[in-house]
This record gives sequence, C-alpha cells and structure tokens, in this order.
Amino acid sequence: MSREYLTGLIFIMILGGCARQPVGTQTDSAESPAAFSKQDIHSTQKLYGLAFGDQQIDTMYPYLQRNASAYDSLRAYTIPDAVMPALTLDIHPRGYVIPDGPDSLLISLPQHVTRPESDHEIAFLSITELAALLRTDQLNSVELTELYLDRLSRYNPTLQCAISITKELALTQAKQADEELAAGLDRGLLHGIPYGVKDLVSVRSYPTTWGAQPYQDQVIDHNATIIKKLEDAGAVLVAKLVSGALARGDVWYGGQTMNPWDTLQGASGSSAGSASATAAGLVGFSIGTETLGSITSPSTRCGVTGLRPTYGTVSRDGVMSLSWSMDKVGPICRSAQDCAIVYEAIKGKDPADQTTTEAPLHYRSNVDITSLRIACLSSLIEKDTIESGDQIRSSLALLQSQGIVIDSLSLPTDFPYDVFDVILRAEAGAFFDELVRSGDVDMMVQQTMRSRANSLRQARFIPAVEYIQANRFRTMLIEEMHELMKEYDVVITPTFGGRQLMITNLTGHPVVTVPTGFDDDGHPMSISFLGQLYGEGDILSFAHYFQGITDNHKMIPPLFGE
Repeated sequence: MSREYLTGLIFIMILGGCARQPVGTQTDSAESPAAFSKQDIHSTQKLYGLAFGDQQIDTMYPYLQRNASAYDSLRAYTIPDAVMPALTLDIHPRGYVIPDGPDSLLISLPQHVTRPESDHEIAFLSITELAALLRTDQLNSVELTELYLDRLSRYNPTLQCAISITKELALTQAKQADEELAAGLDRGLLHGIPYGVKDLVSVRSYPTTWGAQPYQDQVIDHNATIIKKLEDAGAVLVAKLVSGALARGDVWYGGQTMNPWDTLQGASGSSAGSASATAAGLVGFSIGTETLGSITSPSTRCGVTGLRPTYGTVSRDGVMSLSWSMDKVGPICRSAQDCAIVYEAIKGKDPADQTTTEAPLHYRSNVDITSLRIACLSSLIEKDTIESGDQIRSSLALLQSQGIVIDSLSLPTDFPYDVFDVILRAEAGAFFDELVRSGDVDMMVQQTMRSRANSLRQARFIPAVEYIQANRFRTMLIEEMHELMKEYDVVITPTFGGRQLMITNLTGHPVVTVPTGFDDDGHPMSISFLGQLYGEGDILSFAHYFQGITDNHKMIPPLFGE
C-alpha cells in the first residue's frame, strides 16, 4: 500500500505542476482535477524507476483522482509568505546543549584617528574608524550619509548594485543619530553608520522586489526584524541592494550586478549587490543572505569579508524564503572585525521567527592564537591546483610561521550528495507555488536550464518521499560533521571545491570568508574559516588575527578609489 500511495503522490505532484490555477481565497468548491488516464500513470512512474502493473494501477486509480481533488481544494486557500512549514530543521546533534550566557565583544575604538583629506578615503574606513571620527566631532552622520549617497548615485549605473536608494529615510536617520550622539546617547559602534541591505529584506514604504520582474512593484508594509535591530543600533539605511532574481546569481530584472574589480565581470552569488556595494565603498557595511553560497561567493568575487552565521542565529522575519531549512542572514563587510560588530547587533531570538536561537558571541580582537584549536581540510587544499590553491597554501605557510599548529581533516564522503539539492529546490517550489501555477514565472528574465524559473518548475517533479529521505540523510550528516568539528575551533578550507559549501549549508555551521589576494587577471580570491555551531566568535577572532598579518582586505578597487 505504501508503494501505491507513493506513486499516487508522485503523479499528483506532476499533475499539480502542469496546472496553472491562481491561488486565491477559499472557494465553495474546488475545480475538478484535470483528467488523466491509467496510461498516464504507467508513463509517469518511469521517471522514478517504478514498475507497477495493471492490477495495481487499477486499484490506485480512484485514490489518485481523490488526491487530485484534495490538492485542488488545498490551492483554494492563500498561505501568507511568513508561514513556515510545521516541520523545521533541528541542526543540533544528539545531546547538544546550546551555549548560553552574555556576549563579550571586546573591541576598543582606535586612538588618534584623523579625518582623511579625501572623501573616497573616508568611504573605505572600517566601522571602528568611522565610529571614532563620529565621536571626536571630525565627522557627523549626515555628512557621512551624504558621502555614501553621492557615491551610490555616481557609481550605481556602472555596478548595478542598488535597486532603491533610500535617501529620505537615510537623511532622517542620520540627523537623528547626530542629535542623539550630541546629547550623549550612544547606541553602540553602528550608531550613525550608513549601510545597505539585500532586497530580499522588507522595508516599509520601499519596494521589496526580490530581484525578479514579477515582484518589481511589490511593497511590503513591514520592517523586517533585522531592519528594526539595526535601527535600534542607530545604523542608517542608505540603499536596498540588488539580489539576483529570487536569490539566484547576479542577474536581476534590471541587468547584472558587476564586480568592482572588473566591471565586465558579474559579482557572482545572489548577495551580489551587497558585496559589490561594500567593495566599491558605497556603504559602510551591508547585509546579505545565503542558502548555498550567496554570501561566500560574492564576497570572494568582490574581495570583501562575509560571515554566514550558524543557521537560526539571525531572524528571517520579513526576509524572502528560498529554503526554510537552509536560509541564513549575515553581514558583508570590509573586515572580520566589522562582521563581528554587525553580527552582534543583528543576532538573537525572535518570536517572529520560530527557527531562531539565542547564543552568545565571544569575540576577542586580541585573541591568544595559541588558545585556538586549528585544523584544515588538507585533501581539498592539496587537490586545488589552480591559483586559489597556491594562495591558500601560502596562507597556511604564513600561519604556521607564526607558530600555529594545524591538523588535517577530511570531509565526510559516504553520503548520497547528489540528492541533497532536492531539499532546497523542493522548499523553493513550495514557497513560489503560486508564481509557477499562475504562469508569472514566465516573466522572469532568465529562462535557461540553470535559471531560477526552470528550477522552480522542475521542483514539481520532486517526490515527497525523496525529500524526506534526503532530510533523513541530512540528520546523519549533522551528526558526522559534529563529530568531525568538535575537537577544533577553526577549520581552514578553500571557499570552493569538494562539497564543503553544500555540507556546511546543510548542517548549519558558520563560516567567514576573507580575501587572500588576486589571480593573474587581477580578480580577488579567498580562504574560508569554518567554525563549530555558534562558534562565530572563534572564527571571527581568528580571521581578525589573519587580517592583522595580511593586508588584502584593505585593497581598494582602482576605479572606485577616487
């Protein structure tokens, strides 16, 4: 009977993918399902390697018709975007206890910071340097905001990194920040600092387009939790930055977001606008999202520092969902220390997001590097024969020259990795069900085999059983990765290569990606530091140490340093 039910479910999923019915409010009666024959069932099961005979199909045929009617009834209801599935991901291995206690963000403002002579030099200062200038009255938030607004206006036509420039809101927030600082009210290091947010995040009174033509006029009357947290920290929102269409790649309905180091090259993953704007000095810092590389990839391409936090540590309230069990929100900045400052402000439990957790951040700008247990994914590093591999090996040699002992690890191999992608695609298909069935998905700019539009359509052909089975293997992967990581605070890895990105996005582990230099064509490259669950403090402290003995994060794209 279970095999019969599986086949029925498979067929109805396919049937549902072909029907184009708009989702509306509840109706008195569901439309009749599209007619299908027993021969259709015979043909359909070939997609999944099944071989039921005529008698079995005769038996299940009425069941499938009943299921079709039930699915039509389901589609007569509207599901609000904010509603998550009742089944949510638990990233914690058996017996795991979430750390508790207060944060410890040990950062002091730099002393004797003087205002640079040129505005473009100001635009590339770190958060702590800008904060020092604001508190010594060498600069005020309105001046700084106008500087970034001017740079956005001047360079956005080239980079295509901003969808909405929030000038009126920014100047209002900047004026308030100046007044509060003058009155002695200091909200912290982000007070008065301009930033940009990926346009998957809702901001009241401004479009939230998700980078896709069907949503280009969408205005969501809600400030996402992350926007509220940054407002509470006194930060100034200057722009909603480009997301690749529905969080895929660097192409959106208005064009392609470009890399400031090479304006003929795209900025890569869907947080393209955030990475591009940060690298070009158009914002003080930015917010991106990652499901399967969308912080790490554009951070690498644009030569900036990106933190993908532990799954569930930053609220996704008001943020477009691509995969409820894989989406994360994190900062893209000019340095690891800047990422620590921003992460401390945005993390935390949120009643509006049932997946969020509360865990402390322990960041030390003067970390005793010998207190950290370090390893590297040596097999990936040894196999990497391209220029990025040479840079990573040079970085390892530099760290070892500082007396750091680095052990060797290898990623788990005995898993059906080819099937894990169905988790993301099935969840995306559910969130964008109405878009596909209405036919509006055909409006999206990209319609190629690897496009988001095509991915959403084929999601209708993923059996529910395979989705569940993939998540059962995911549970096993979570356990094995915990065993692998538990003896180490930091694991050094190539940003790409092997299955590192897929594995750690599935298991929810944090990673910080930092620049290591350039290839022969002048394009930035990177290295990544993985941490234990909730181990952002250790990997950020280590990344800050690494950036203290290198200077790649301080490099400025020549076309934007004037």
